[in-house]
Amino acid sequence: MVYNEERVLKGCCKGKSTAQRQLYEHFAPKMLVVSLRYTSGRLEAEDVLQEAFIKVFDKIPQFRKECPLEAWIKRIVINTALKQNRSKLYLYPAIDIDDLQEQKASEWSVNQYSWEELLAMIQQLAPRYRAVFNLYAIEGYQHKEIAEMLNITEGTSKSQYARAKILLREMLQKEEDSAYGRALQN
Repeated sequence: MVYNEERVLKGCCKGKSTAQRQLYEHFAPKMLVVSLRYTSGRLEAEDVLQEAFIKVFDKIPQFRKECPLEAWIKRIVINTALKQNRSKLYLYPAIDIDDLQEQKASEWSVNQYSWEELLAMIQQLAPRYRAVFNLYAIEGYQHKEIAEMLNITEGTSKSQYARAKILLREMLQKEEDSAYGRALQN
C-alpha cells in the first residue's frame, strides 16, 4: 500500500493500528539513525525509538501541521533520547569555555570515513558531549537553545561542543595513525 500521509494521520488519530504501523514503517528507519546519534548503541537507540513512537501515537491528535510531520516526529525522538540520557549527563564534569584550551589541529577531513564509522566515534563521546555535539553540529540548534533544552548555561554548551570536537579529532587522529601503522607493516 502506498503511504498517504493525510490518510495515515487520520487513521492514527483514530487509534487504528494499521495506520500506526504504516507511520512507524515509514519513519522508523530515519528516526533510528537520529536515535543512534544520541545513544551509545543500537539497543539503547531502539529503546528510545520505541518510547518515542509511543509518544507520537499518544500525541498525534495534537499535531497541528505547523511543520512537516517528519520534523515533529524527529523532535519527539530527540527529546526522548535527551530525557533518557538526562540522568547520565550529570555524571560527567562540565568544563567552562574559559578553561578550555582548544587544540590547534591541522585541517582534518572525515570524507574517508563511512557514516557507520563516524557514528561509532560519536557514540563513544560521553552523553553530555554527544548531546551537545548532535544538537549543534547536526541538528543546527544554537547554543542558547541547547542550554534551555539541557538545563545548562550557554557557556557550558559551547565548552562541551568544543570538547566534543577535540575528542572527535583525537579519535580521528588515532584512527589515521593506526591506519598509517598498518600500511607501513604491509
